[in-house]
This record gives sequence, structure tokens and C-alpha cells, in this order.
Amino acid sequence: MLVIGAVFMDVKGFAREAYMPEGRNVGDVQVVAGGVCRNVAENLTKLGQPVQFVSMVDDNALGQDVREGLRAVGVDDGHVLSTSRGMGMWLAILDEKGDLAGSISRQPDFSPLQAYLEENGAEIVSATDGIVLEFDMNAAIAERVMALAAEYGKPVYSIVGNMGVILKHTDYLRHVACFICNEMEAGRLFERDLTRIPPEEMLAVLKPESAARGIPSMVITMGAQGSVYVDNRTGACGICPAPRVNVVDTTGAGDAFFSAAVAALMRGEPLESAVALGTALAAKTLTVAGSCG
Repeated sequence: MLVIGAVFMDVKGFAREAYMPEGRNVGDVQVVAGGVCRNVAENLTKLGQPVQFVSMVDDNALGQDVREGLRAVGVDDGHVLSTSRGMGMWLAILDEKGDLAGSISRQPDFSPLQAYLEENGAEIVSATDGIVLEFDMNAAIAERVMALAAEYGKPVYSIVGNMGVILKHTDYLRHVACFICNEMEAGRLFERDLTRIPPEEMLAVLKPESAARGIPSMVITMGAQGSVYVDNRTGACGICPAPRVNVVDTTGAGDAFFSAAVAALMRGEPLESAVALGTALAAKTLTVAGSCG
């Protein structure tokens, strides 16, 4: 399976006591390799799915450390480029409950990856059985990968970075096997506030809104409220509750959910089962520090 997306270095600060946005906060600071697609590549490999990662890292010791970490868990890094600004940076602050209180990100320079896919994309895509694509790198990369996926009949599972490209090109979602996002991202897509509604209402919104946009299947994750899903091809839909866990770190839970769900879908399991497996891995991820489950 191809996983195409960015690598980020995550700089995370954990508040020890009640977080004060305008004051000094005592706690812990960690620097770890992250990025939604890097996390997904690692998770999928741990779940037994062979992965070729198509991405970039910095051409320095930090970038080499990222590559060695990927190889250590079995990710194929043969299509990972080393460039001068290949990795992004994500600065995140988590409050005393482990919830994200604020963040700032710096994007990589995607032009080397765009050129690489223009030259080598057909060979890479034709040899895979499925693709995980981070749409929000840039529109040219998304268009190239989507066109090749259609040409060679490969399923695409889209993962959200920051929704920028998706909101400008919502037509891309007509051509994905499954679109998985959280309630804030769904609210931006559907142009309504979905952050305070219960799962039953969310499902009532999801079904007509996803069908109107021609999205084949879609899942909305809702944190502690679980998730809702619909397969517009079969009519299957439902709510999957989330188990209660002792939350240590919320970052990476969405990536874990996505990874387990996609791995199940690639095995031919129905959407309901895929969502249940995604929920289980996300719950496990919440109980440990770090981006991957």
C-alpha cells in the first residue's frame, strides 16, 4: 500500500497543572517524529499492512533519524526524498487533561515531491493495491495521484491535514473509497457547526450531506462520543460508541482510527467493522504518550 504525505516534527508541551494561555506553565516538552501520513504509515505497518511511504525528510541528521525510525518498524522508505526543507514542524500545547489547547504548523516545501511524482508516479501507483493520500500537500500532487489512481483502478483513502485543498476541490471526494474526518472538519465541509450535537443528529446530517456531494462512503469521528458512518453505495450507516479510557495524550488518536479502519477496508471488511476496529485502536492510543498507537 502507498502512503503519500508529509513528515512533521512534533514539538509538544504538556501542562502539569491547569493550563493558562497567557501565563507560564510548568510541565514537560517532547520532540517526536509526526505528521498524519508518517503516523499512518507506521500504524499500518504495525497492523501487518505492507507500506511504501512516499514523502520527504530534511537532508540532515534529524531527517536520517526519521528514516531509520520508519525502517525499524518495517516501512519501505525507498520513495522518501531528502531535501533542504522536506519536513514540516508542528508546535502543540496540551492542557492538564491531555486535550489540545493550541498549535502552530510550518509546511514543508512540496515542490520536490511534486516533481518526483510527475516523473515516477505511474510506475509507483500501478504497482500498489491501494493508496492513502494526504490531500492538503498541494493541489497538483492530489490531482496527479487521483488521475493515476483512476487510470490504474486503485482505491484512494483520503486523510485530512488541514482541509485547505479539500475545501477548494470538494470534487476530489467523489473519487475516494472512504473519507474519514472529525466533526470540526466535517463542519467546514458541510458549512455548519457540528461540534456540539449528539451522534444521532450527526448521522442525520451525514447521510444527506455526503450523498449530495457524491462521497461514496464517509466517517465522522466525534471524540468521546464515538463516530458515525455511512456507505452511500450500500445504504449501510450507523453509530459506533467510544469506550471510556484514561486519557494520557490525544494526539495521534485520529491517525490510529484512520489506520485501523483503512487496514480493515483493504481486507474487504464492511464499513461497520472497519469503524469498530478504528475505534478500538484510537482508544488504545489515547492511553499512551506519543503519536502512534
